[in-house]
Amino acid sequence: MRAREVSVVICAYTEERWEQTCAAVDSVRSQSLTSLEIILVVDYNDALYQRATVAMPDVIVVENRERRGLSGARNTGAARAQGEIIAFIDDDATAHEDWLKFLADVYENSAVVGSGGLTMPRWLTTRPSWMPEEFYWVIGCNYAGLPPSGATVRNLLGANMSFRREAFELVKSGFTAGIGRTATGRPFGCEETEFCIRLGRALPGSLLVMDHRAVIWHNVPKSRCTVSYFLSRCYAEGLSKARIIPSVGGSGGLATEYAYATRKLPLAVARGVGDVFHGDPAGLGRAAAIIAGLAMTATGYANGKLGCPSRARTV
Repeated sequence: MRAREVSVVICAYTEERWEQTCAAVDSVRSQSLTSLEIILVVDYNDALYQRATVAMPDVIVVENRERRGLSGARNTGAARAQGEIIAFIDDDATAHEDWLKFLADVYENSAVVGSGGLTMPRWLTTRPSWMPEEFYWVIGCNYAGLPPSGATVRNLLGANMSFRREAFELVKSGFTAGIGRTATGRPFGCEETEFCIRLGRALPGSLLVMDHRAVIWHNVPKSRCTVSYFLSRCYAEGLSKARIIPSVGGSGGLATEYAYATRKLPLAVARGVGDVFHGDPAGLGRAAAIIAGLAMTATGYANGKLGCPSRARTV
């Protein structure tokens, strides 16, 4: 894969993450496969935009031209990108030096329209013993139960993903506004899920592939290691799933989630309880977290279908 074919997009919204954003950019600068360009999209923060423009002369710094939020910022970056492949990494993550190389290698298969990698947590505090790996999606990381490396998947994970630029020509509206994260409000998600499902329907037979050699580390601050954040993120995920139903064609579009909830999670609960009898008392907490997280996600989904998301609030 030629270096000039790959653009990297990083979306940022707050100066509070300045050092993390600089680290993300530095990790992309240090790739064994040099990118054509690094595009930093600033989401409605003029002070951050001015600071980045001065501090990063080798980076293309642009302002979000669409609706405030992660979806609009990603669309802005994709529209600006010149590469044949457009890769995305979060502003609070850093990439292994071969991250981009391995993402790009997957495109040797002409049927591949998108590739994603392994997103590992970098704990900025003590790892919560009660947090089950099956729910690491709450902290933006790969979670237990995902398909193995090399497998095709329905959707990629937003912190570590890439697409052929034709994907944005096929799905002209890009990532749908009003689904993903914004700087304020609930910790919504699913914008990449909805995009990937629409992409698959627009290009039948195309493949999305996970390659776990493409590693990044996603920072997990103390604020995301609390029970209150865990439950609010689960609730917001349920709301987000309800929001994408019109785009993905009814509840059948969520068959992956249904299978995971009904097959993988009961086994994880049993394993957590079993861990207690093997000298790990935190297993009971993990089992309880799975039950509570699933209940909150289901409640968010039900309330989202009914149009009443105000029944729970982000903490």
